[in-house]
Amino acid sequence: MIVTVTINPSVDRTIQLPSPLVRDAVLRASAVTSQAAGKGVNVSRALAHASVATRAIVRADYHDPYVRELVESGLAVVTVDPGASVRTNISLVEPDGTTTKINEPGSPLSASAVAALHDVVAAEAPRAQWLVFAGSLPPAADVELLADLARTARIATPDIRVAVDTSGAPLTALRTAGVPIDLIKPNLEELAELTGTDPATLTDPHAVADACDALRARGIAAVLATLGSAGAVLATAEGAWHATHPPVTARSTVGAGDSSLAGYLIADAAGCSPAARLAHAVAYGAAAVALPGTTIPRPSDTHPDQVTVTEIHLPATVTSP
Repeated sequence: MIVTVTINPSVDRTIQLPSPLVRDAVLRASAVTSQAAGKGVNVSRALAHASVATRAIVRADYHDPYVRELVESGLAVVTVDPGASVRTNISLVEPDGTTTKINEPGSPLSASAVAALHDVVAAEAPRAQWLVFAGSLPPAADVELLADLARTARIATPDIRVAVDTSGAPLTALRTAGVPIDLIKPNLEELAELTGTDPATLTDPHAVADACDALRARGIAAVLATLGSAGAVLATAEGAWHATHPPVTARSTVGAGDSSLAGYLIADAAGCSPAARLAHAVAYGAAAVALPGTTIPRPSDTHPDQVTVTEIHLPATVTSP
């Protein structure tokens, strides 16, 4: 079982434009789609498509149409904070796949909601092999919240594996909180921020792998860095690899990172090697880019056999205790 946690869920509204975005102009959409989403929810959708057991913890009222959509799609959902409203995120997608996102902040967290999140995480952890924290936090939320929830999960189930896909202060707090993290999935900008590196210096896979390995030296077991059209780099205790996918026609980049994380976890559930897990991550990310809106790939959409994986040789790393 893989349990995902989405504290700031969203309805993703994607507006396809027939021509490039022009500011201060009246534009007509060629298509509009809407889907219950949020990074953790997207991961759970992909897992469910691949018949991997999953439950999605979301902060929403169980009677909200957002939750109804998830349940009717067959997803197992656990709701927290019945008074919370679900935000709407808007993506403007140009014909070449360029995506401009406008994300609402979400509703603030109350003390009772935080307590309920801890209770649900503690209750769900014993049935989970992985606990995935994905997405942003609502306004004014304590940046230590994800670290505190990860600590709660490990108290309930010491051998649970924790994966994180977030950004900014919450991600930094997790890195420095002293809570063991098994996997993080930064993009290039987030990797640079975490390592104090100029993004302009991360221009080749070896440099990215060095940055990933620097995070491993600080106690993070594995780092999956997604690089957009340049593929992804994975660094683990077993080594480092770079993977690329043949070019695809971009339709929307929304959900690509979430799909990459899901691909990695799907391959992990199948007992695949690190290189094969990376190949699945890149295949899922490429498939998501080729699909419209926030469409989450199914296994039939992905082609891990088309992914090229190259091992990167790094100096031996001494991992912090």
